Amino acid sequence: MPDLLIELFSEEIPARMQARAAEDLKKRMTDGLVEAGLTYAGAAGFATPRRLTLAIEGLSGESPTLREERKGPRVDAPDKAIEGFLRGAGVTRDDLEVRDEKKGQVYFATITKPGRPAAAIVAEVLEDVIRNFPWPKSMRWGAGSLRWVRPLHSILCILTDDAGEASVVPLEIDGINAGDTTAGHRFMGHGRFAVTSFEDYAAKLKRDHVILDPEERARHIWQEATNQAFAAGLEVVEDQGLLREVAGLVEWPVVLMGQIGAEFLDLPAEVLRTSMKEHQKFFSVKNPKTGRIERFVTVANIETPDDGATILAGNQKVLSARLSDAKFFWQNDLRVAKSGMEPWLRQLDNVTFERQLGSQAARIRRIAALARDIAPVVGTTADLAGQAAEVAKADLSSEMVYEFPELQGLMGRYYAEAAGLPAEVAGACEEHYAPLGPSDDVPTAPVSVAVALADKIDTLTGFWAIDQKPTGSKDPFALRRAALGVIRIVLDNGLRLNLDRFIDAQLLRHKISLNTRKASEGEIDTLEEVLEEIADRGVFGAAFHAVIDRIKGKDGAPETGDGSLLRTVGELVPDLSTDLLAFFHDRLKVFLRDQGLRHDVIDACIELGGGDDFALIVARARALQDVLATEDGENLVQGFKRANNILIQAEEQDGVEYSFGADPKFAEAEEETALFAALEAAEAQIAQAAEAEDFVNAMEAMAGLRAPIDAFFEAVQINSDNAVLRRNRLNLLHKIRKICLQAADLTRLEG
Repeated sequence: MPDLLIELFSEEIPARMQARAAEDLKKRMTDGLVEAGLTYAGAAGFATPRRLTLAIEGLSGESPTLREERKGPRVDAPDKAIEGFLRGAGVTRDDLEVRDEKKGQVYFATITKPGRPAAAIVAEVLEDVIRNFPWPKSMRWGAGSLRWVRPLHSILCILTDDAGEASVVPLEIDGINAGDTTAGHRFMGHGRFAVTSFEDYAAKLKRDHVILDPEERARHIWQEATNQAFAAGLEVVEDQGLLREVAGLVEWPVVLMGQIGAEFLDLPAEVLRTSMKEHQKFFSVKNPKTGRIERFVTVANIETPDDGATILAGNQKVLSARLSDAKFFWQNDLRVAKSGMEPWLRQLDNVTFERQLGSQAARIRRIAALARDIAPVVGTTADLAGQAAEVAKADLSSEMVYEFPELQGLMGRYYAEAAGLPAEVAGACEEHYAPLGPSDDVPTAPVSVAVALADKIDTLTGFWAIDQKPTGSKDPFALRRAALGVIRIVLDNGLRLNLDRFIDAQLLRHKISLNTRKASEGEIDTLEEVLEEIADRGVFGAAFHAVIDRIKGKDGAPETGDGSLLRTVGELVPDLSTDLLAFFHDRLKVFLRDQGLRHDVIDACIELGGGDDFALIVARARALQDVLATEDGENLVQGFKRANNILIQAEEQDGVEYSFGADPKFAEAEEETALFAALEAAEAQIAQAAEAEDFVNAMEAMAGLRAPIDAFFEAVQINSDNAVLRRNRLNLLHKIRKICLQAADLTRLEG
């Protein structure tokens, strides 16, 4: 069985596209070959800046001969129908076979598709793959129609048989004929050379200064960089993303370590790292004793007679210019920070956050108001949380963050410290953006937690208020990430937070802001007073309408009739609040499923009271899943569902609700009497445990009902001919349902 080697040789492929392109070439080629009837033993894709390579082992020499039997029309069918069948099957009337069927004699055709040699199939599939390759961006060049990421120079495509003989697959695309030659390194290579197999190809490339495997290039870079740093008593700052990118920029990595000018060593380490990474693709090298960045590592693509001295000198010159800019930004920003950051805060009035949601300054005011509300719940003061929220985004106006947006928050901490603000405030400036990813740490300091929650809740409620919710896979404002951030902050910090209250308050702030153009200046002041009272009361719906009723008729009070601003806002917010809480629940289910909790168990716990208290939901769900893993728990669910189904059917049939009046004096069987006693004991135990939020005990008490419920169903006929007994037993089933639903909504469980 032959081996296949393909190389697509071009100008430089962007590093960010290489890994995906190698995988796409492998998948599309192997899928196409298999679909055409060929099999293979293994395949591997590789990429360098100038080539995509695919090696396939154990490819079939040809596709198998296929025979297909096709049923046609009846023998006495019209001639046109028979002729159409002949054309479709590609046979003549003499090739047809007549068979007896239930409805008469029918024509059958046997169609034979002979196998094809592997070379013909490879050529056909490869041409299709090249012409339809899914590059994120591609270009045309010359007069041809072919599109590729960069001009394609040559195609290597050979089949090597078991004897080691290689043959070129005949293929021509836009004037490029497939061959058996390739080229090595652009500068250190020795021209084109022929290859006979993948092993020959990889070995000759390495001799010509090309390391084919990107993983091998990355390992070489890291090993050389860490060795050079260790020899100088330093450490390379690990950055896997940068390592992958640099490995995609060179075919023959040459690692060099250079010096950073002494005048730049006092810059914050993060500024040095970001500037060198973003502008120069340099690795940072730090002193492990001080943590200070003192040197850099760069990776060249060529060996030089002076061992890279000229390359280093040029890199250090360019780096000095870049770091001079960074130092200028840093010094200017420090002057503003030490003056109190007021100029930056004023500038945010002119920075639009979102067209309908207003400026960054307006957003900061909303976040600060919400942070003050949240502060007591998370264990800090309203003043401290409000102060932190007011300056948390001030660094967005700084020159350093304008140049390096990825430093927002981090620079805010430096500037807050320079301004002499409390350490808690400085920490919140950096931490309130977290978590940005699923593996990021969440803030734990109370002030940081208050501001982080306020920031994310304001974002979510704002986009809900203007009806810009995520749809399908589209989430341009990262609202799913914001919701998951709220969930993780609450759960990781063990917070008991009634989220609905804060959602309502912030939705109302947004709605008032969105409708200010409809109100006079005096009305806005009054509305803000209403808002403050609602936030203080902590209950939205009833409190809001109570305030409306109270201010009716006052001199100067806003109009509150149908269609007014105030009543319109009040009617809109509850629906938005419910919808946003459902969005949180969806994200919570995804988060908990990743931790091993069943989705139906989560649903069963969300449906109970306290749906906006995530810690409560999780504690209840974990206890329920543990109980369901036991035999008693599993069987109890079946008993509950049996009771529930019988009760539902009886209520639908009788047109009444059996929800009261179960009396033990009507019990006939011992099992019935025992169930009454068990339910009475369990009801008290579950209620007491639920009130104490001891869900483990509550679930165990519920599971303890399994035996008496099973015995009851075995011994008692529910639909007795005696109407009194039947009604009493149906009311008893209601009592089973009511008591079990105190612990969890078992109707939501599957199975």
